[in-house]
Order: sequence, then C-alpha cells, then structure tokens
Amino acid sequence: MTDIRRIPVAGEGFRPYDVVVGQGLLADPVKWIAPFLGNRRLVIVTDSHVGPLHAESLTGPFAAAGYATHVVTVPAGEQSKSYDGLKFVLDALLDLGLDRKDVVIALGGGVIGDLTGFACAIYMRGIDFIQVPTTVLAQVDSSVGGKTAIDHEKGKNLIGAFWQPRLVLCDLDVLKTLPVREIRCGYAEIIKYGLLGDRVFFDWLEANDTAVISLEPEALRRAISRSVEMKAEIVAADEREGGKRALLNLGHTFGHALEAEVGFGDILLHGEAVAIGMAQAFRYSAGAGLCPAADRDRAVAAIAHAGLPTRLSDIPAAGGRNEAFDADRLIRHMAGDKKAEGGNLTFILVKAIGEAYVAKKVDRNSIRDFLITDGAVLQETV
Repeated sequence: MTDIRRIPVAGEGFRPYDVVVGQGLLADPVKWIAPFLGNRRLVIVTDSHVGPLHAESLTGPFAAAGYATHVVTVPAGEQSKSYDGLKFVLDALLDLGLDRKDVVIALGGGVIGDLTGFACAIYMRGIDFIQVPTTVLAQVDSSVGGKTAIDHEKGKNLIGAFWQPRLVLCDLDVLKTLPVREIRCGYAEIIKYGLLGDRVFFDWLEANDTAVISLEPEALRRAISRSVEMKAEIVAADEREGGKRALLNLGHTFGHALEAEVGFGDILLHGEAVAIGMAQAFRYSAGAGLCPAADRDRAVAAIAHAGLPTRLSDIPAAGGRNEAFDADRLIRHMAGDKKAEGGNLTFILVKAIGEAYVAKKVDRNSIRDFLITDGAVLQETV
C-alpha cells in the first residue's frame, strides 16, 4: 500500500473522523476497521451486486482473526432506499441483537451508504457505522459528510438524518469492477467540485478527465483526494446545510427533478442527472447575465467531453414516456426539493467557473421560460 491519504473531517457538533484514500486498503481490512469493533463481530450491509464482488474481502480476514461475521444483503438499486429497504435492514440488525457498542459496515455505493447510515442513525437512537464506498460517486460525495436518507415517492432523500460515520475507507482498487457508465457518474460529482469552488482543480480536470475516467492511479488519487478535501472543508463549516454546504447541491435541484420525473432507476442515473443539472445551472446563470457565456460554454463542454449528458434531450425515452418533458411538472418537483423554502425555489447558481452561490426565491416563471426555450424537448402544460 503506497500513497495513502488521510483526510480529516472535523467540525462543531460531531465526532471527527478520517477519510482514508488509497490502493489496496481492503488487502488488510482488519488493520483499518478492527479498532472500531469492540464487540468483535463484523456486520456488513451490502447489496446483491456488490456483495458477491467484495464482501469476502472483509469477512474472510475478520473470520480468520476470530471475529463473528454477518452479511445483510438488500437488492441492488435505488428501490432499496425505501421504507421496505429500511425495515429490512432494521429487522436484520434486531435479529442479530446489535447493541450501541456495535458498528455496522456499509459496503457499497451511495444507496447502501445512505440506507445503512439512516438505519444506524435511528437504530436504538444511534449506533456507529463505517463507510466502505465501492463507487467513484460514493467515494467523493455520499460517503462523506453524514447525510443519510431514503427516498419518498414525492422526491429523493426526503426522509433522513445527519449521522456521521466513524471512518470512510476509499479503496481505489474496488473501482476496477465498475462499468464505465458508473465511473462517469462519479466523475460528474468530481467535476462539480471544480465548478462550484476551485477553478484550478477544474483546469486540471479539463486536461485529465480521460485519465481519471480510465482509473489511472495517480490521476484518480488526485481527483478523489481533492474532492474529499473540498467536501470535508465545507462539511466542517456547515454540517447541517444552513449555508455554505448547500453549494454541494450544484446541479441537484434540476437533477433531482429529472430523476423524480423519469423514476429512480437505470434510465437516468444520479450522476447523469447531476451532469444535466450543472449544465442547466450554467446556462440559466449565463442567460440571466450572472455568468460569462465563455464560462458557460467551457463548463458544458467539459461535462460533455467526459461522456456525460448535458441536456434533457439526452435522456432516453422509456417506460411509456415520450421525449417531451412538462416544464410545470419539473417545477413542481423542484418546489418539493429539500432546499426549497416555503414553496419558493432555491438553486445553486454560478457567477463563473469556481464561483457558485445559493440563490433563494428564484422566480418560477423565469425557470419555466428557461426550460421551454433552452432547446430541450419540453412542452407546456395545457
């Protein structure tokens, strides 16, 4: 194991922890995880896709070291971030007789991290958990910062809690099992950090996106480490999203509305929705005179160069939906977003690449007009 980075996450109101980034971390999982397991048992929550690939890398070494090992497996996919998925995990923890001195391992992508974290937040009023994220997106975003949740039919992540992990273990080697579509989705969250607050990082990503998406070790380590550093800085300053942390939602108000409209599934993955949302945020900002057109064009081009969608028309028609979206329906989804206040729309807009800001009480008509005239295939409500 070489070039391992320890990135501290510390702020008022929560216990500090480290995010460890490097290759080969799961070659010796006992070294990293055992210090937190006072009850000498390993309880892993994973899904039906990740479990067969990576669970044995944890259970084998711990069993050899004399730990009791248990694996709780939920179906892979966003549908497990639900009341049913939450009940399944809680029932499993109760059946195992876990107490407050136990620690649960979340082994998987963002769905598993969010679901497991929320279950741990409410199980016996809170037990510890460790994040072992297995996707690029989870390593740079959802595993860090303590946001845990399940989805509701009215929107994504509407039922949840802030519950920080004890440790985040980002083994870059596990990313080799990912399909390129999932890697690109993670890259959307990486480029987000450059777009919202670090123009120098964006410049580097423009020149190195192919290397990152190809999982070249040095480029990947730099991209993930810098993303985690930026998120750690923001979370330390604003754990509960009262101010600066909202910047991490660049692209998400548009993106979550699209996910809700097409259904949470394979038609549009979260990173793809965020990519479209970020492009829309730059287009809207430029159209409103807030952001230079040159920065808009550069940002959208960088997103597209990574193989990510940038327009609603890039979303495939499926499930009986034609290619047209209804602007008013999308706006209703946006009004139900967690960032909305009193039904008023809140967006993360931009003044330039690397200069995002929170815009509250954004006029609905301006968003509607933008959606209709943006060149996407949209229809007005009759």
